[in-house]
Amino acid sequence: MTEYCFDAAAARDRLVEEIRKLGEGQGFHKVVLGISGGKDSTVTAALCARAFGKENVYGVMLPDGVQRDISDSMRVCEALGIQQRTVNIGAMHEALRAVTDQNAPTAKENEFAVPYSRESDINVGPRLRMTTLRYIAQALGARLAGTGNLSELTVGYCTKDGDTSCDFSVLGALTSVEVVAVGLTMPELPRELVEKTPTDGLSGKSDEERLGISYQDIHRYIRLGTCGNAETDEKIRGKERANMHKRRMPVILNPWKEDA
Repeated sequence: MTEYCFDAAAARDRLVEEIRKLGEGQGFHKVVLGISGGKDSTVTAALCARAFGKENVYGVMLPDGVQRDISDSMRVCEALGIQQRTVNIGAMHEALRAVTDQNAPTAKENEFAVPYSRESDINVGPRLRMTTLRYIAQALGARLAGTGNLSELTVGYCTKDGDTSCDFSVLGALTSVEVVAVGLTMPELPRELVEKTPTDGLSGKSDEERLGISYQDIHRYIRLGTCGNAETDEKIRGKERANMHKRRMPVILNPWKEDA
């Protein structure tokens, strides 16, 4: 395998500078982001606070009903001294279920039924969070910072029109492994939150268990071209192909374009 070297401190400083430059170029200095208590939102919040000052970073905690580890989200906001707010999206989620369910009281006789789909329901949370964050960001005259990393984007472990929607992606060029490395260079962050095992908060499983692939293998695949196991490489490659639509703008069909 090719040698790979990552300077976490240099990447951290460069990202802070890039955030600052983007703000200057586009005329904004306030940032809104969702705070889950995981490494990605934790590191993103810290980088934005370094770029714009803690008073200009608004961390929003968005539990869907009961969130067992919401204390971790609060710790992030308190450790960084950023502005914070909690908005529980549980009622919105329940309302959406109620009006779209096939047995909803408002359903008409000639309307098609909407069956329950666990995967569809799981993805409602990220989409409602995005809508809520957009509402808050626009009201504050701020920009929405994305917190997803390159590893998740590569294998499609993200929700289209949910956590993939943002005004700028802070960690989109860093793998999950690199995000941890950057986080560990910032003493203002609780180490255990930077190294916290990522989970979806719903299935009781870690992200790696749900994916069936380790983040270390995804990191090697991205940076070295192979994780060292041909079968795992093909599994990652398959997920990358199947989920490419999440990383691109919608296809625009052109009736005037002739076939080549």
